[in-house]
Amino acid sequence: MIEKNINMRDHCPHLSSEAFGYRVKVMNLLRGLPVFLFSLSLASAEAPAVLTLENVPYAKKIVADEPIRKTFSAKQAARYLDNASLNWQKNRKCATCHTNMSYLMARPALAGAMKDSGEVRDFFESYYLARWEQGKKTPEKPYRPVVVGAALAFNDAQTTGTLSDTTRKTLDLMWTTQGKNGAWNWVKCGWAPMEIDDHYGVTLAALATGVAPDNYAETASAKAGLAKVRDYLVNQPAPSLHHRIMIAWASLRIGNLMEKQEREEVLQEMLSRQHVNGGWATPAFLAEWKAFKRKDRKPHDIETPDAYGTGLALVVAREMGVPAGDARLQKGVAWLKSNQRESGKWFTASPTKDSKNYFTNIGCAFAVLGLQSCGELPGWPFDKVKK
Repeated sequence: MIEKNINMRDHCPHLSSEAFGYRVKVMNLLRGLPVFLFSLSLASAEAPAVLTLENVPYAKKIVADEPIRKTFSAKQAARYLDNASLNWQKNRKCATCHTNMSYLMARPALAGAMKDSGEVRDFFESYYLARWEQGKKTPEKPYRPVVVGAALAFNDAQTTGTLSDTTRKTLDLMWTTQGKNGAWNWVKCGWAPMEIDDHYGVTLAALATGVAPDNYAETASAKAGLAKVRDYLVNQPAPSLHHRIMIAWASLRIGNLMEKQEREEVLQEMLSRQHVNGGWATPAFLAEWKAFKRKDRKPHDIETPDAYGTGLALVVAREMGVPAGDARLQKGVAWLKSNQRESGKWFTASPTKDSKNYFTNIGCAFAVLGLQSCGELPGWPFDKVKK
């Protein structure tokens, strides 16, 4: 730089020393400006204010060894959930329990931290409006209206508080694909607890019906379908604590699914599975299920807490009337806030097989719901449930 300055001085003999020094400073700043602007544009490209199908980065592999954040970030949680669901929609083009269904349930809790594009909601509505031709076409997969309807119903409750016309019609369509035994022919990929048996689908349908705004559960189609749901649950006992938790949750809004005494027993059993560090492990809710074995034949890891188990326990405990200030729930909140990874996710190992760990996505959504139910995130809409 000294050599260049000397050359410049030789070409500018008319400048005073002060003027020459100022000119050198300006030139040096200008030389650095392209690098600064490039860095600024690169940072903007890496972190757009709103993630969309067009600008969403490719979803990275879900790994367990990502560093834990020093402090909880709602914005990073929103960014991770947007990235996961938009990528799934863009590349898989389907609605699934473990990623975009749970996304629509939980994402409104993070609206204040980061706006979403609305494209996931649009995608779910397109099932009824386009794929199923507004009810004129029978869904190829009977379980799909349950997944879509549950996501839309939760999302309505979390946003407008009013049942949209598309949600209502999707739920009505859901009852037309229900089997005579009260169940839906569910996807059975062996991925517990969501994609393994008909029982989960039945409880999800009941839960969605109860959560749906504007007393949807009192409509004629819902009443007829719920009667078949009750018959199914009588004839098919829940195979695990997880499924009993689902029934207990749904029974808060749908009558005659579970008696109050049994519901209290489920609550206490669920709370008893909490670890000393504050978290709950999903496999601890599944381990008693004799027919369920991990695909890799490993033993169930009931000792490692995760986001889905912890989030589910917090939500259901709050729904059943346990105060947010309860010491057990506060320990659960602390566990969630101290176990978020740098990307915004909570790594949640699959209870079925160490593979792609998409279970992390629903784990993250339920972590958000758990925090929201305990007042750590705004807008919990379910306080007025009949206990």
